Amino acid sequence: MARAAVVVLPGDGFERFARHCARYFSIAPRTYPRGVFRYRTIEEAQAARQRVAADSIRLAEEQGANMPALPSSSRFKRSE
Repeated sequence: MARAAVVVLPGDGFERFARHCARYFSIAPRTYPRGVFRYRTIEEAQAARQRVAADSIRLAEEQGANMPALPSSSRFKRSE
């Protein structure tokens, strides 16, 4: 099946991009702490990074359990 042509009117590019970003962040919200953090050592920074990654994975798994299953014909399948 051929792709449909996407027509973008002159001057509409930024608004389209902004809508796309809003849609993306509503589907996949940020799960990392915002701001700037200072650490005394690299080890401290790496430990904080690992905590954030573990929390992010846990949150995604919890939310994934609440999501409806994808259709079997979908090319995007969740690995179990």
